Amino acid sequence: MLEMRPDCERCGTDLPANAAGAFICSFECTFCAECADALDERCPNCGGELLDRPARVGQALKDHPASTARRHRAS
Repeated sequence: MLEMRPDCERCGTDLPANAAGAFICSFECTFCAECADALDERCPNCGGELLDRPARVGQALKDHPASTARRHRAS
């Protein structure tokens, strides 16, 4: 099951689990659409491809809530 990280690792933008606009690599590094574009859809951590993260909605989100651990590191 995906961890559904709550923010972009690069800019800190909120990325709700029940909304489109998040991109992930195979290690679940998570970025917003704008940052994924700026990174040419390549993860800066592992070099993997960034793909659309599926949304988690309804009962699935209630039963399996998204992570609350933020990954953005303020500079």
